[in-house]
Amino acid sequence: MEPWRTAIATSDETHIWIRGFDVTALMARCGFTDTIFLLHQGRLPKAGERRLLDAILVAVADHGAGAPSCATARLAASGNRQSLSAAIAAGILAIGDEHGGAGSTCMELIAAGLERAEHEGLPLEAAARRDVDEARAARRRLPGMGHRTHSTDPRTAVLFGMAAESGLAGKGIAYMQALERAAQEAIKPLPINIDGALAAVLYDLGFPPAFGKLVFIIGRVAGLTAEVAEEYAREKAMRIRIPVVYDGEPPRDLEKG
Repeated sequence: MEPWRTAIATSDETHIWIRGFDVTALMARCGFTDTIFLLHQGRLPKAGERRLLDAILVAVADHGAGAPSCATARLAASGNRQSLSAAIAAGILAIGDEHGGAGSTCMELIAAGLERAEHEGLPLEAAARRDVDEARAARRRLPGMGHRTHSTDPRTAVLFGMAAESGLAGKGIAYMQALERAAQEAIKPLPINIDGALAAVLYDLGFPPAFGKLVFIIGRVAGLTAEVAEEYAREKAMRIRIPVVYDGEPPRDLEKG
């Protein structure tokens, strides 16, 4: 059997290294966000990059117990009081394209739109308008746009402002803003939500599209641990009873079929 290969971490009897850095040095001089950046990018972040990634992790940590991931974790914790890890895992399994995955899809949209603009010599506004027109024709939602709860996602302006202050706002943010304007003209006001904002920022920081979903998972785990801990501490086991209305067949006689 061939040995596994990894460029991430290794250890011997007295040392642990992450991407070549001794873990004890990282513990003494760096933070958790630095380490996340290092794990995925292979280098330590600059101050502005650290600040932006840290802000994204804070932004996605929790959005209320009713969010699919948090609700699922609490439901599992309500029925299984013996396994913290099972409840956390249940919450993670609720994360997907519809919940927490739009950032990844949006990063793919940004990359394709910018490639189209460059290849065809289009202004960003024209490329964005084409994306909006194609989404309308296909009756497809635009990822990273609109929000069920907020008329304007308060986290977007903060992230974009921080990126601008750090000199890290690039084509990803510019394209999302062009997409927002195009959607408003062709459909209705669809403000950039946190998925669109983090997608634009992560694109400008050089992360691949998959990280748009991974960063949501990393940040949301922190919220899930708090949700599950609260469920254990404040609520009785089996307290979650979801209202169900039965609309199937009435009672039947087996002999009559």
